[in-house]
Amino acid sequence: MRGLKGKRIVIAGGATGIGAATVERLVEEGASVVVGDINISGVTATAKRATENGGVAVPVEFDLSDEDSIQALIDRAVSELGGIDGLFNVGADVSDANLGRDLDLLDMDLGVWHRTLDVNLIGYALTARAAIPHILESGGGAVINTSSGAGWSGAKVRPAYSASKAGVNALTRHIATRWGKEGIRCNGLAPGLVMGETQIRQANREMQAQALDAALSPRLGRTEDLAGIAAFLLSDDGEWINGQVWSICGGMHLRG
Repeated sequence: MRGLKGKRIVIAGGATGIGAATVERLVEEGASVVVGDINISGVTATAKRATENGGVAVPVEFDLSDEDSIQALIDRAVSELGGIDGLFNVGADVSDANLGRDLDLLDMDLGVWHRTLDVNLIGYALTARAAIPHILESGGGAVINTSSGAGWSGAKVRPAYSASKAGVNALTRHIATRWGKEGIRCNGLAPGLVMGETQIRQANREMQAQALDAALSPRLGRTEDLAGIAAFLLSDDGEWINGQVWSICGGMHLRG
């Protein structure tokens, strides 16, 4: 892939799943990565795997719902890498204690809404706010935000999650519109059902069957599917893509 070698990338949420796969792909392509997660043992293991054959991946413990922790992650990246060329926001609270209690409006739990928006939306805004000045200083670069088909399709459950992802789409377009002429491109990735660690652990066979039935492709997603697209958008090959939210879902959502 053109133009990833030497790039300095921050991954906000890389202990497992799509974030972890992207760390490994970026290091393989020659980028240097600072990867943060609240799960320090997981993110340390990710960095270790990514650098087994050389390369740079620095694990950092951080909390996407805490402003000071977010600033410390960006400061650490600047200190370790000498600057920032890209940011990938991929963290979310999909725990059973949070997402599992995100029901419908009549069963609304304000704590779930606050937690979901704090992590999934406000956290992304704060990481971008902290990183953008450094990306501008580097002459431009890329921001990727992880969205979801839930941001535009109706669902009977998980309204807080859906609202947070609709907000991510709006945030993505704001960043692209505000700083695009200054060399910053910002895009979103909306994955379908990806069989990362969380989905494998939850083993929701009914959800998997429904997703497979809705897709046009013959299989569910893999973390490396999203890692490849994220690497492309962070590379020089993705230079003319800005303000888009791509459905990477095997054809589950057909959008023009």
